[in-house]
Order: sequence, then C-alpha cells, then structure tokens
Amino acid sequence: MRTNSTRTATLLAALALCAVGATAVVGCGNEQADSRSAEARVTESAPQLGARARQVADAWDGSEAAEKWHKGYYPMGEVVQLPENGLHDEADKRAYETGNFDLHGDLPSAPHIDGKVTWESGGSLTVRLMGAQKAYEALDRDSSPGPRLTVTGARLGEMTVLTSRGPATVPAWLFTLEGYDTPLKRAGVSPSKLPEPPIKPVGREVPTDVLAPLGGLIKVAEDGRSVTVVATHGSCDDGPAVDALETSGSVVLSASAVGAKDGDCTGEMRGERVTVKLDRVVGNRVLLDAFTGRPVPYSQWPMISQSWS
Repeated sequence: MRTNSTRTATLLAALALCAVGATAVVGCGNEQADSRSAEARVTESAPQLGARARQVADAWDGSEAAEKWHKGYYPMGEVVQLPENGLHDEADKRAYETGNFDLHGDLPSAPHIDGKVTWESGGSLTVRLMGAQKAYEALDRDSSPGPRLTVTGARLGEMTVLTSRGPATVPAWLFTLEGYDTPLKRAGVSPSKLPEPPIKPVGREVPTDVLAPLGGLIKVAEDGRSVTVVATHGSCDDGPAVDALETSGSVVLSASAVGAKDGDCTGEMRGERVTVKLDRVVGNRVLLDAFTGRPVPYSQWPMISQSWS
C-alpha cells in the first residue's frame, strides 16, 4: 500500500534533520484522515518508476546540462585523505569524524594563483586555488568538548581524487598533524558549479513507495560495473529498493520503499547501503537520481557530508 504525500514530505525533511541528529514523530499512513481504500490509493495518478526514469534520461541525454557536467570537476569520492596507515586510535577517529580540530601554528597565506585539475584519461581544467585557511575551516567544523586533532602547519602539494570523469590529480593542502609522520591531505580546489538541471524534481504528491530521494553515492566499483548508494526509507516499510535505467549518456537510479504500511510510525530517516549492478561500466555517463532529476552526490551517510551540492 502506498503512503501519501505527507510522508513523502517528512522523508525529504528528514534528510536535512539527519545532518544535525534530529528526529520527529509523525503518523505515516493516515495524516489526512485518509478514509480511501487501498485500491483507490493504488490507482492514484503518480509517475511510475520506469516512466519517471525515462523522463529524466531523455531530459539529460544530449542536453546543455550534460555537456557542462562532462567539462566540470565533480568529486565522486573523498576530498580528504588521512595520514598513511590511518589515524592512531578511536579518539582521533572521533575527532576527525566530528570535525574537532585545533590549530597550533601558522598557515600559509592564500596564494593568488590558479590550480589545475588533470585527469588520468586526458584533459585538464584550470580552477581557482583554495587558501589553506579555507581548507582548514572545511575540516574544523565543530568546537564541542571531546578529543581533538591538532594541526601545526600546512604546505601545498597534490592528491588524487575520484571524479565524475575518473581519477584526477588536484592541488591539495597537506596539513601536519601533531603526533603523525605523514600529512592529512585536503583538496585545495572547489567543485565546479552544478549545471541547471533540465528537469524538475517530482512533486510531493508522489508516494515514497513509488519513488523516494536517494541519500547519496557511496562508491563506484573499481570495474565500473556497479554503484553503491544510500537508499532512504521510514519505519513503516520493509526497506528500500533501487532500480537502474541505463542509456548511452546516463544511469538513472530510482529508489523506493518496499512493503509500505499504514500506522503511527516515527518519522526518523533510515538509510541502507544498496549496491546496484549495471549492464555495462558507468564510464563517463551521468549518475542521476530519478526523484530529484539531478546528479547523485557523493556522501558519507549518515553525516551527509557531500563533496559537492
């Protein structure tokens, strides 16, 4: 049985709430005193998975947005690399995950130069170099009590980042951490501006067991034949499912909640990793979310720390 539009809106709101750990309690099946029969709700006019995916693919394939996407720098993996052999202990891991850093030392002043992103497959892009202070602030996101990592300095270097166009070498700030022999690296360039999508998101009237937003991209397999995403669902269903529509220019992922039920349920967002096998390698095709009509962002669920947005 499909849930109604209020629950869809609740799931969308929960994507933002998860970032700050908030939880709401709502009813997920009868918010509008819905007395209609299950059969009536099933026949409501709502775009089905295949139809919506095809609309998104047709809108993107060969579009100006796709052309701009293929020319830009969009990280599809970590823009931070930990010191060799990782962090020492659980306290340091917690400090990194929460963004608890201290600065004991001076950082280089912002250089007024451009940086270059160079792809292994060929091609490059000149971009504005991010200052060391701005890169540090991207790491130091919190000031709460607890364990902290101490930065004592930084120098300009390089790192490899997985992007929508494959691996690329990018300028990076190499931060010296107290107690570590090798630096923590942070990409020193910002992602390109996202192109305006050629199709709008679906409306709130679409039930979440028909179509739901994805939580983000976790990884693309080394052979490019599968992708792992976070599919979100609520507490009134049996979990998420993700389908893929592949075209020559895109891979459209459609997420939905399976086995949705009526009843009073918590409105918490739950995320599960789902690996989707593809008929052929992703290559330079755009990974798209059927719900939003936009490229699927890389994300560290449940922190929703996206490399671009």
